[in-house]
Amino acid sequence: TDNELITLEIIHRYVEILDRYFGNVCELDLIFNFQKAYFVLDELIIAGEMQESSKKSVLKVVSQQDQLEEGENSEKGWPEK
Repeated sequence: TDNELITLEIIHRYVEILDRYFGNVCELDLIFNFQKAYFVLDELIIAGEMQESSKKSVLKVVSQQDQLEEGENSEKGWPEK
């Protein structure tokens, strides 16, 4: 977007969502779980535009994705992460 305040707000919202998801997010969370951080970002922003402003909605979708992955891993006999 052209508005710097909106950009700052989107970044702040992303950090808040990551903080809720990881529980006090830190650099190591992002390094070892970068795919989750990207997934959260993909739920929040599409094609450079904010798509979902609700933190609860984003966290709900990410949680559902986690449950789906856990179910697939248990069906294949893979250990949980």
